Amino acid sequence: MNELTDLLIIGAGPAGMSAALAAASSGVRIVVLDDNPLPGGQIWRDGPQANLPTEARRLRDRLRACDNVRCYPGTRVIARAADKTLLVEDAERGWQIRYDRLILCTGARELLLPFPGWTLPGVTGAGGLQALIKGGLPVRGERLVIAGSGPLLLASAATAKHQGAQVLRVAEQASRTSVLGFAAQLPRWPNKWLQAFSLFDAQYRTGSHVLEALGRERLEGVRLSQRGKTVELACDRLACGFGLIPNIQLGQALGCAVQDQALVVDTWQATTLPGHYAAGECTGFGGSERALVEGAIAGHAAVGNTAAAQRLWPRRARWQAFARALNQAFTLNASLKTLARPDTLVCRCEDVPYRELLGHENWREAKLASRCGMGACQGRVCGAALEHLFGWAPPTPRPPFSPARVETLLALGDDPVG
Repeated sequence: MNELTDLLIIGAGPAGMSAALAAASSGVRIVVLDDNPLPGGQIWRDGPQANLPTEARRLRDRLRACDNVRCYPGTRVIARAADKTLLVEDAERGWQIRYDRLILCTGARELLLPFPGWTLPGVTGAGGLQALIKGGLPVRGERLVIAGSGPLLLASAATAKHQGAQVLRVAEQASRTSVLGFAAQLPRWPNKWLQAFSLFDAQYRTGSHVLEALGRERLEGVRLSQRGKTVELACDRLACGFGLIPNIQLGQALGCAVQDQALVVDTWQATTLPGHYAAGECTGFGGSERALVEGAIAGHAAVGNTAAAQRLWPRRARWQAFARALNQAFTLNASLKTLARPDTLVCRCEDVPYRELLGHENWREAKLASRCGMGACQGRVCGAALEHLFGWAPPTPRPPFSPARVETLLALGDDPVG
């Protein structure tokens, strides 16, 4: 079955929900796709142990009340079938959706950098740990170390402690000067200042980063560099994430321009591809507040309500300033590029160690020589790591963009909706 819609929104996080609600008053037909069971994205992920903020529940309720908005949960984009036509798939079927306008709200994912022992059972990303706990992972009584960079470390620590874990250390790679400088600016955004105050952890250490995860069959401990000194801690779980990077693969595949690892947009949140907009963290990391206002601007602009969109520009500027301060404070230290040893796996899917990637000029050359990035994740993890380590720009994604059933791929041969 094929489908036609006026506005297609990819992603139902803060930006996607905000975009749909902004556009809904125009009366156009709107379809929202998301690969999660419920709207909210990664930041407002639901689950048995999740504590959703009031804003997330309010937006969900408003979205359900819109008769002209149809939400498809558990649905992924598989391929571009034709001009302004996407092949999508859920748990039961695959079909094509043709749209007049599209808003990309594809969010961001964690940057995971390779270090010795990072593939041991018990080692996850910082955001990954938070998602697992919200989904029901029991951590009561476990000893946790959380390392990497950015506010997500403290948020993950708070989630773990709420479920009974013992957080031994929160290791932030940014310097004390950078973090204090950022904290000094937070009164400009009072709700962020209050949030930071509520999340502060006594085990938080600046100028600290992971050196090695210790253990044979599974994680037994972690070795940290803490302000120039080496510290070892026995622990049951290590959560390590080095910030967030925009999910731009679909935008790239459609032909949208990319700069500084993010989709390029103008003041209307329009990409360089006519009729295509982008909002939220696929345009750069800046938190849920920035995502909400960018989504609203994109939604209004996509249905021609430019006056409403323009009224939101001052609010967007305010949260863009927050994003700049945040990203500047938590810039990654160059020493993190030296964590991997020659035998450290970089591509976990294809078991490619660091030494096999040395000496190559670009991603394509390394991929042909080592199969790096040709596994199940299609380079989503190692691609970002290699861009950070070597400056290699990942190639434009090729379909299928996600694992898909054969019968779904056969739908590419169907005539698109006309």
